[in-house]
Amino acid sequence: MQLIARRFDTGEWVRITIQGERIAQIEPISQRKPIGQREAGTEEQSAHEGGPWVAPGLVDLQVNGYGGQEFSAPDLTVEKVLQIALAMDRFGLSRFCPTITTNSREVIEHALRTIAQACRQLPEVADRVVGIHLEGPYISRQDGARGAHPLMHCRAPDWQEFQQFQKAAEGRIRIITLSPEYPEAEEFIRRASASGVVVSIGHTAATPEQIHQAAEAGARMSTHLGNGCHPILPRHRNYLWAQLAEDRLTAGLIGDGFHLPPDVLKCLIRAKGPERCVLVSDLSGMAGLPPGRYSTNLCDLEILPNGKMVIAGQQELLAGATLPVGEGVVNAMRFAGLELPQAVRLATEKPLHVVGEEPIRLAAGSPADLVVFDVDLSLGKGIEYTQNTQNRQNYQICPSSQENKKGPFLTLRFRVRATLLGGKVVFGDI
Repeated sequence: MQLIARRFDTGEWVRITIQGERIAQIEPISQRKPIGQREAGTEEQSAHEGGPWVAPGLVDLQVNGYGGQEFSAPDLTVEKVLQIALAMDRFGLSRFCPTITTNSREVIEHALRTIAQACRQLPEVADRVVGIHLEGPYISRQDGARGAHPLMHCRAPDWQEFQQFQKAAEGRIRIITLSPEYPEAEEFIRRASASGVVVSIGHTAATPEQIHQAAEAGARMSTHLGNGCHPILPRHRNYLWAQLAEDRLTAGLIGDGFHLPPDVLKCLIRAKGPERCVLVSDLSGMAGLPPGRYSTNLCDLEILPNGKMVIAGQQELLAGATLPVGEGVVNAMRFAGLELPQAVRLATEKPLHVVGEEPIRLAAGSPADLVVFDVDLSLGKGIEYTQNTQNRQNYQICPSSQENKKGPFLTLRFRVRATLLGGKVVFGDI
């Protein structure tokens, strides 16, 4: 199999030959200058030039579900796990973390066992799941900080309980989001980190001192930094500044344009530096559904006509996302001024580094887990990324011009032409 595209990292046109599951050869096919050799200020123009681009498959560390099905649900089945996993192909993902949010012990253990069973029985799931992200239940009980997580199940870290969770998951929990505000947190973080689990700070009311103590104990990430917060914070002494200042923490950022307004996304990326950021989607189980009100195991949610998802009855308190992680790649370019190579690495190389996995390279011998895509940096079309403005027209998410001919729909700015996994085209065509 062969494909012709432009390398995301240099802009060079190449012919990629794939044999079996790996890249056999990459050869240049033009004299076009690589991106790094072009004049300053031409990067935006280069992204508009003819494509397509090719990059390693995207990686998303926070996917709560899709198409009406949450992972945190008592009715989760192996078949539903497979459906969600395969749905990620259309967004260019090669790996992702099924994310289980705060719930009862029974629901959490059921979800963990079901995902583990799906990974054990179905190669299609095992090939796509890099690990499980357990977001809670060890998070703040305070309103605002806990976001849409149910108060009745928010609780202090419990190492014995977590060991039972890990047993149910057959050792597949790779990330746990918790709040270090509890007295039990520091020792829990030490034990979890020593066991190889990435501890991520999120949904917290911790003091700056507790944030730094958590990093010293082994915490290495911030879950959707800037979200899951109180609406009003002390001006200087708060957990946002502490996490921004803490170099041992990699910031997970939801780049959909709703969770973090453009100015905020720009400031967070500049403060942490691209080397300490990863993009996540925080896709809800309601993602992929049309606007409307939906009942879930957490609470009633509403998808607004512009794609923003909130707790039903208001328009500000967010409850997960409906747009895939590729939109964050484009927004990191549009809003934070990153070049394409930098932005793509926030959703490929960086998340794999967080969970201790080797990144996929565009090089001979590397696994052929690839995404072929276009990017749209224009201002006039696509999704309107505003915090409060609503587009009154109903929509479907449309990842490429080849799908969903029945409109109206919102066209994604990160437009996937094809997704390859293990050398096979699992979405689109080349």
